[in-house]
Amino acid sequence: MKCGSSLLIDPETGINGAYFESLASQIRKILDDGIQVAVVASGAIAMGRRVLGETGDGTTLARQVLAAVGQAPLMAVFAERFKKPGINIAQALLSRGSLHQRDGYLNARNTLMALMQRGIVPIVNENDVVATEELQFGDNDRLAALVANLVDADLLVMLTDVDGYLSADENGQSRVVPVFDTITEEMLASAGGAGSEAGTGGMRTKLEAAGLATSHGARVVIGPGNLKNGLTRIVDGENIGTTFLATGGRRESRKRWMLTDLALRGSVTVDAGAVRALVNDGRSLLPAGITGQEGDFGRGDLVAVVGPDGVAIAHGLSNYGAADLEKIAGSDSRQIQAILGHEYGAEVIHRNNLAIVGSSVTS
Repeated sequence: MKCGSSLLIDPETGINGAYFESLASQIRKILDDGIQVAVVASGAIAMGRRVLGETGDGTTLARQVLAAVGQAPLMAVFAERFKKPGINIAQALLSRGSLHQRDGYLNARNTLMALMQRGIVPIVNENDVVATEELQFGDNDRLAALVANLVDADLLVMLTDVDGYLSADENGQSRVVPVFDTITEEMLASAGGAGSEAGTGGMRTKLEAAGLATSHGARVVIGPGNLKNGLTRIVDGENIGTTFLATGGRRESRKRWMLTDLALRGSVTVDAGAVRALVNDGRSLLPAGITGQEGDFGRGDLVAVVGPDGVAIAHGLSNYGAADLEKIAGSDSRQIQAILGHEYGAEVIHRNNLAIVGSSVTS
């Protein structure tokens, strides 16, 4: 989900404590229902304005200064308010430059997925402090869409200070449109600019973000953040705000790409026990089960996983390059650091980055 600056911080009164507490309470319920949550939170720049008592001149450098000052107190508020319902949070600062790099994308994905699987809520923001003009996401609406793609989200909720996407009816009255299956150029052209003093993203950036997220298989809802229990009601399926239907199949399209031979950069051979763990039990591939490898692949490359009979049973993204893998193959995961002098996790291929291509093993 994405929460806008205008909901978290009031330019006149400061932190909206009641809203933070309501958000924490709703996320607690969602977590208790077994749903994983990541929060993309605007507000560091707005918080910086509050701390310094100045707005800056609008340049990239001024935004970086405000973000650097505001990020720590913003996270402190999240930590304090989310602690009451027993939610552990983690700060995650991302930049588009890092996500465009193979290692950066894999690191970010693995870390966010691991946090969410443990019930920890990542609080994601753009790394404004190190971003340059050409590397910035521009606003956290686009960042939210990228994060939704990164973690294979089924639903992206964008909470804002408007009720949804508004369009004039036959009487010229503005009404919330409940559902869209396509975002048109006309909609983008008429969407306008930034929505508030606190934030940088208006309806246009939300529509652009919705288009990006829906094309990768996520359903998107733009809804009123100030509505009582609005987040949980949206997650429960209540018709609130504007819903943009998914136009692509995220997991299906990703799996189809992973299963293409054209993208393969090498292969690893595994023993029968590893085959059973991967195919029957849905486990990750550990170095202990690897008996051989072929190809000069790098960390993050797509490789085939081949059983002892020479038949490929899966394709997956390797956490280790060929040179490192050759050294740790057959070893216990706890020995990786000692052998390599570094480690990228216990798994050679995490189950979230694995697509099975063979039939189930039953023996």
